[in-house]
Amino acid sequence: MNGAAHGIRPYRSYVYAYPHKTSYRPLPDRPALRDLWTGERRDALSLYLHIPFCEVRCGFCNLFTRIGAPGELTTRYLDALERQAIAVRDALGDADPARFAAAAFGGGTPTFLTAGELERLCDIAEKRMGADLRAVPLSVETSPATATADRLAVLAERGTTRLSIGVQSFVDEEARAAVRPQRRADVEAALGRIRETSVPVLNIDLIYGIDGQTEATWRRSLDAALAWRPEELYLYPLYVRPLTGLGRQDDAGGDAAWDEQRLRLYRQGRDHLLSHGYEQVSMRMFRRPGGQGAVPRGPDDHACQTDGMIGLGCGARSYTSGLHYSFDYAVDMRRIRTIIDDYTETADFSRAEVGRRIDGGEARRRHLLQSLLQAQGLEVAVYRDRFGSTPAEDFPGELAAFAGRGWLEESGGLLRLTPEGLAYSDALGPELFSPAVRDAMAAYEPK
Repeated sequence: MNGAAHGIRPYRSYVYAYPHKTSYRPLPDRPALRDLWTGERRDALSLYLHIPFCEVRCGFCNLFTRIGAPGELTTRYLDALERQAIAVRDALGDADPARFAAAAFGGGTPTFLTAGELERLCDIAEKRMGADLRAVPLSVETSPATATADRLAVLAERGTTRLSIGVQSFVDEEARAAVRPQRRADVEAALGRIRETSVPVLNIDLIYGIDGQTEATWRRSLDAALAWRPEELYLYPLYVRPLTGLGRQDDAGGDAAWDEQRLRLYRQGRDHLLSHGYEQVSMRMFRRPGGQGAVPRGPDDHACQTDGMIGLGCGARSYTSGLHYSFDYAVDMRRIRTIIDDYTETADFSRAEVGRRIDGGEARRRHLLQSLLQAQGLEVAVYRDRFGSTPAEDFPGELAAFAGRGWLEESGGLLRLTPEGLAYSDALGPELFSPAVRDAMAAYEPK
């Protein structure tokens, strides 16, 4: 029985990290990073550098980013990023050297930076943090307007293995409807420049559910993307969130017809990519087999159930086994500008300011969430080895409900979502949030 038959909305929340940053709160004790990382595994860390600048802000965007960088703001931001890197590297210490297994530059739009500034960004990752960018997977986000030849040349030379470009739609009218001013000709030119580099993995992001989008226009965007034979494709449902450009225009969140449109377009896109030989990695991610072996490439490859994360930049988050921490979070442009300005003036980065503690129960939920939302599923034996119990023992009600809806099946020691379960990932995920996290998120006042 599918979700619609149960009256369940398929698009509640995209679970890209758990707990969500809206559940974070100021940490009264402001713990020292050196204490937080003592005793933590650091042999397979991920490094994330956040650049909170874009040339425009799309109507659907609720990322921590601002439009433009007046004066010397990018220089001051990189200065602060370097101070933070030095403080974090010092906190990690040398007794048990940190080793990075993956790196990513995100935002915002990292390629908003000039070619020279991108060189400096790479230097911060390598010379200050000790990450060997040419030896580990390095993913960088870009946009059609900023994927210039000089910037791409820097990224290719410094070891980038994956470039992810947010196209969203190849139909100009749909791009305008999503408040994303771009022309298809410019998008195609940017894709051509990316393919001229030595970067082995191209990812293209597309969005479905845009006002006026039809099965025919969605197919047009899918085929336009497939013409570039991207190693990866992400298909994102459109969300209209508070304080975003589209959110200020209209609240379509309660529209059942819109839910049905998105679900219909998702299934069309999924089936179209599968028919072209792509494999489904998650609800959103599709990968062309045979491209780059088993080398981790996209964010869905990060073993975020267990691996630690070092985040640098005012929108980045860091993970230890007992605490997830970051800086203040906002969506409103004025509040974001203030937080960025405060970050550039910060001298002492040796303590965690905002975050959420992770106890054993939350660690179990996080492992279950991050595994179950992947098409490959959750290995029950791995879960048992880590926690001394099984998912069925820890979450009997939730898992039984999922199975009853036709979302979940168990076979050969794997808990795996059915195709219908994957389609309802954005409904299933939030049902696994703990009561404490739900309460914290509900109490968060958007800003």
